[in-house]
Amino acid sequence: MLPAISVAHYQPEYLIDQPVDAAAWAKVQRGMHAAFGSEDELYFRTEVPQIKDEASVWQATAWKGERLNAQVIVWSADSIQQVRFKVNDLTSEQGKILHKESIELNKVCYVLANFPYGSKEPNCTPSPYKNGFLMPDRFDPIAIGADRFDVPGKTVRPVWVSINIPQNAEAGIYSGTIEVNDSKSHHVLQVKIKVQQQTLPTPHDWQYRLDLWQNPWVIAHYYHVKPWSEAHKELLKKHLKLYADAGGTYITTYGMHSPWGDNEYHIEEGMIEWIKQANGSWKFDYTIFDQYVELAMRMGIDKAITVYTPLPWGERFFYTDVSTGNRRLEQWLPTSDTFKRNWNIFLTDLRTHLEKKGWLQKTYLGINENAMEQTLAAIRVIKAHSEDWKITYAGNWHTELDTLLDDYCFLYGEEASTAQVKTRAARGQTTTYYVCCTPAKPNNFLFSPPIEGRWQSWYAMAHGYNGFLRWAYDAWPEDPMRDARYGSWAAGDCYLVYPGGNSCIRFEKLREGIVDYEKMRMLRQMASRSADTSVKNLIATLDAHLQSLNTEKDFNEEKLKMDVEKGKMLINELSEKLIR
Repeated sequence: MLPAISVAHYQPEYLIDQPVDAAAWAKVQRGMHAAFGSEDELYFRTEVPQIKDEASVWQATAWKGERLNAQVIVWSADSIQQVRFKVNDLTSEQGKILHKESIELNKVCYVLANFPYGSKEPNCTPSPYKNGFLMPDRFDPIAIGADRFDVPGKTVRPVWVSINIPQNAEAGIYSGTIEVNDSKSHHVLQVKIKVQQQTLPTPHDWQYRLDLWQNPWVIAHYYHVKPWSEAHKELLKKHLKLYADAGGTYITTYGMHSPWGDNEYHIEEGMIEWIKQANGSWKFDYTIFDQYVELAMRMGIDKAITVYTPLPWGERFFYTDVSTGNRRLEQWLPTSDTFKRNWNIFLTDLRTHLEKKGWLQKTYLGINENAMEQTLAAIRVIKAHSEDWKITYAGNWHTELDTLLDDYCFLYGEEASTAQVKTRAARGQTTTYYVCCTPAKPNNFLFSPPIEGRWQSWYAMAHGYNGFLRWAYDAWPEDPMRDARYGSWAAGDCYLVYPGGNSCIRFEKLREGIVDYEKMRMLRQMASRSADTSVKNLIATLDAHLQSLNTEKDFNEEKLKMDVEKGKMLINELSEKLIR
């Protein structure tokens, strides 16, 4: 029997939630309410927001070149129509202008999660909850002055406000307004921004090592375009711009088909085709590999390439057999002669290709969460081939791997000590950390408190890390715009950005923390050249504050907010004293 033909309109969001405190809406005065909320809060669709209408002023401090974020919350007990925004230039007392074109607005949309807000339960196993939870996260860009939306009665709509301070802005205090209108009322919100003398470099020049694993095939699949067609590449440019704009460091590439055991909704296909000739010799096709690397580099992601992987999960290796035309699957254990023989051939060919392209020095061979015996065997084969190969590994801390890895990324909670990280740095090795479907906290799940995403980079600075890694940037499930659930993983584990090259609360909070890291790094350098005793004392206070983050265990949301806020105040004070 055919399914019934629907006459309903497409719903961009599910409307399955019910208020916890329905009676609270009876106390809300009719008509539109609009006020600034906190960028560290999630405002639920059917809950009366715990902010006051008089929260009509937003004050913030920034460097030149920095992005500031805020939320405007719109809510009403009765339905309101045609809500629209108007932003105005911000002007200083000296008559300097931050033009309104530097201000971006995004409607925050609700996405389905499989755990409640702030849950400590996720552990890589299926959620025990049978019902979903709507979480505000996905951005839908608003064309200022043109786009408008309705707000149904007894609901909330957050709007994310971003101000991109130009690098050539003059220091000073800038004031302006954001106007919120509906068909019957008018609200004016005040904005007051202090721009300090320091200048943040462009994201390309940040030193933070950000490694968000990409799957470019998912974009072609989602939009129903041919992989690696011109249409696919145009979509990838917009898609990768977000990553580049957050200082993305690593280009994720795949030296073989489906390295992670077919775990995702859409698997990662190989970028380097292994072809076994009729005479038994090997040929390698780098066409897709080259296209993706070159495209990513044109977008400004050009510091590192990771090739996954000498150790695919299950030791599965796919290749095309020319004699039959079939794709074949074999298991090559790194301890086997077959692995050694075939990988020596591949590494010789890969090195030649990378040298021709000028990419050898920035390429890493990537290994991820594998058994120790097989990991060490694979590393021995690689190092025996050439000591020039760089290896990156994501997994638990193991002393036997320490000196063998050029880049070591620890799972949070399974890490080396700060002293061991310093020793790696002294050897010229880089060290980062990651979270995935575990631990439950700190994390970037759809239901994680937003402050956790910012706190992650404060922790990276505290522990002496060079950056942060996460799977995945874009492993979208079937309906990523509305439903972030997939398999046994916590919602949001699979992706940090949405179709259309659109950002979200989680991604912006991660980016905020990276900016904090860069500012601290630069201030430390400036302070090292200063003879000012008050500067030395402030740096000592900042360092002591950072060290306290290494002992965090409870991840109480309010404490994390206070810790980050205290750190921001120290950054602002140092910035005033270290005017260049």
